[in-house]
Amino acid sequence: MPSRSRPVPEDDVDGTGRSAARARLRESLAQWMFIVPAGAYLLLFFGYPIVKNVVMGFQQYTATTFYTGAAPFVGLQNYAKILTSDLFSKAFVTTILFTAGSIIGQFVFGLALALFFQRRFPLGGVLRSLLLLPWLLPLVVSATTWKWMLDTDTGVVNDALGRLHLLSSGVPWLTGTSEALVSVILVNIWVGIPFNTAILYGGLQDIPTHLYEAAKLDGAGPVTSFRYVTWPLLRPVASVVLVLGVVYTLKVLDIILVVTGGGPANATETLATQSYELSFQQFDFGRGAAMSNVLIVMSLVFALVYLRAHRRAQHA
Repeated sequence: MPSRSRPVPEDDVDGTGRSAARARLRESLAQWMFIVPAGAYLLLFFGYPIVKNVVMGFQQYTATTFYTGAAPFVGLQNYAKILTSDLFSKAFVTTILFTAGSIIGQFVFGLALALFFQRRFPLGGVLRSLLLLPWLLPLVVSATTWKWMLDTDTGVVNDALGRLHLLSSGVPWLTGTSEALVSVILVNIWVGIPFNTAILYGGLQDIPTHLYEAAKLDGAGPVTSFRYVTWPLLRPVASVVLVLGVVYTLKVLDIILVVTGGGPANATETLATQSYELSFQQFDFGRGAAMSNVLIVMSLVFALVYLRAHRRAQHA
């Protein structure tokens, strides 16, 4: 005879439903317990300073404001002053040259070292660890060391070039208008190479080795393998490295201040150094905030344009 299913009591159904509801509630509370502290931290230490900086850009915020507490609203007056100043256009071009030169140098050398360290050889791990030293040292220490090395009269760079008979006279690395910009770019490249190498090396490690074996069986050489195997799979990591590199380089301040101080003749003056000088040397915090807001807009525009172009390239 066919068996009959025993009906489930209504109390058991209600109890099971209540237990499931309590489990969902506990899970939701646990999720919020993780989200709320992180959100509060971001709002307090990142959101509030950014909002305060934007507000200060529309105020006449000076040293007297700290005592009087009154910072009158001046609208776009701060932005009009900095955009029409004599130094802005020169600082803007210098910022673009400094950023482009630094990013290209850091990425090219970082990628070359990442490809080099992908091969297995004795003491490879030790060399990779030593490569991180420029990244771990305080930037003020690194910049001070490079300033001594690039000194025209007593620097070891000119001394080495002279001993190799490559130069008859010392190069004015820090006193020439063209040489000074090249010097700070080289120093920033030296500082940024470890970061690029570490991230790109991690991306190379995620590429399956059997793809290289298949390409080798098809007769592909090192250049062809890099073009059709390495670069397409490394492109997402490269995009992150480039975006972060641009955002970081736009706000580089300590290297330039220590090595050249923005000179000679404002040859190494960037928007970041101008923002610092307006805020902490002239104590015009309103115009300094406006200048830093220009840097924020530049970073956002580059990130959006680059990521959108990268997304289109992936779809294509």
